[in-house]
Amino acid sequence: MNIVITGASKGIGYAIAEIFAANGHNLYVTSKTAAALDLAVASLKKDYPNVNIASMPADLSIQSEVTAFAHWCLAKTTPHILVNNAGYFVPGKLQDEADGQLQDQLNTNLFSAYHLTRALLPNMLANQTGHIFNICSIASLGAYENGGAYSISKFALLGFSKNLRLELKDKGIKVTAVCPGAVYTNSWSGSGVDPNSIMEAGDIAKMIYAATQLSPQAVVEDIIMRPQLGDL
Repeated sequence: MNIVITGASKGIGYAIAEIFAANGHNLYVTSKTAAALDLAVASLKKDYPNVNIASMPADLSIQSEVTAFAHWCLAKTTPHILVNNAGYFVPGKLQDEADGQLQDQLNTNLFSAYHLTRALLPNMLANQTGHIFNICSIASLGAYENGGAYSISKFALLGFSKNLRLELKDKGIKVTAVCPGAVYTNSWSGSGVDPNSIMEAGDIAKMIYAATQLSPQAVVEDIIMRPQLGDL
């Protein structure tokens, strides 16, 4: 199968890319920073030399770059699986976060998925098969301390996922919203948080891969994962 993954250079995105590569699937990946993406792809190609892995750097907070990445993907393949993982967290309180923070968070955390999905969807619909994963958050499910604009953007991404699922459920395309709690990635380095107290990126990847192994008539609508010890 052909797998498109955004935000694939590190963390959850890289772990997802790795598990699909390990199972012999072709990867078409992007990330904002070209150097980090090149390192990730080089590592994947070294470990999985028999898998086709292609990459294109793109800042998916910019619609024109989303469009360019979508055209690049479609020139190579029609995706069977799309993982909308691009996103980032900026803490803040609504009453005093910086002007423009909500727009910035929406552009990356919501509109990247919205525009890319819409660009790739006609080809997926023509095949009448596919699976779209949107990486949401625990912050999509309820008020999140110091979440601010981030939480709003992730609420919106979950809403997008639910509406998309409703539209596509009779067209052979599955939609899964993934809502993880704290996952140990590079962003936690130096934070003082014990890595053993929160999840590993591979935990999320394993659940996503498992959701792709079901019969055509079954769908995992939502994946909610938290650290065993609870949210931070």
